[in-house]
Amino acid sequence: MVKQELKNRGYRINKKRVARIMTEHRLSAAQKKRQYHSYRGQVGKISPNILSQDFQTKAPYKKLGTDVTQFITQYGQLVLSPVIDFHTREILAYDLSEAANYAQIKRMLERLLKAHGEHLKGVVLHFDQGWQYQMQQCRQFLKDNGMIQSMSRKGNCLDNSPTENFFGRMKSEIYYDREYIFQSLQHLKLVIRDYIKYYNNKRIVSRLKCSPVRYRAICMPNSI
Repeated sequence: MVKQELKNRGYRINKKRVARIMTEHRLSAAQKKRQYHSYRGQVGKISPNILSQDFQTKAPYKKLGTDVTQFITQYGQLVLSPVIDFHTREILAYDLSEAANYAQIKRMLERLLKAHGEHLKGVVLHFDQGWQYQMQQCRQFLKDNGMIQSMSRKGNCLDNSPTENFFGRMKSEIYYDREYIFQSLQHLKLVIRDYIKYYNNKRIVSRLKCSPVRYRAICMPNSI
C-alpha cells in the first residue's frame, strides 16, 4: 500500500526499497486482533448462504456485506455497523451506537437506502447470523426495498471476510494500542467518522490501486 501511494504521487520506487526504509525507521503494520460477534443462537429465520464465499463482482452494487464490531473503552462501549460494497470496498452507510440492537440496524439500512437507493434493487446483502439480522423487521425491510438477504454459516467468519477484514484494518490503524488516547465516547466517535471518510476517499485499496470512492467513479462515472 505504501509503494502504491508513492507511485500515485509520481515517485518511482520498488517495494524492496520501501521495505528497507520502513525497517530503518521501525515502521510496520499493526497486527489484527479478534473481532466482536453477535451470534446468540437462532431467534428468527436463517437465510441461505447465497454468496458461499464468492465475493467476486463485475460492478458496484451487486454484493454488499454488513456486520457489527465493538469498541470497549473506559467510558463505555461503541458499536459500529457499516455496509460495505464488495466490489469497491466502499463504506456505503454506517451507524454508531452505544448499544447493539435492531434500532441501530434500521438506522443503517435507512441511511443506505437514502444515499444509494436507486442502485439497490436486486443487490445481495450478506450478514452473519447475528440476532438482529434474523428479525422479521430486518427481513421485511430488505424485501420491501428489493434487496436479497444472504447469511454466513454459523461460526464461519470466512463467509463474510471482506467485512471482517475492514474491521481488522480499521482497528489496527486507529484503535488497537491507542485506547488510552480517547477522552470520551464522543472523541472516539469523531475519530471513527474521520477514519471512514479518509478510508472511502483517500486510503488506497491494494487490489484497486486507488481509494474506494475513486474506483466507484471509474466504474460508474455518473454515480459521484
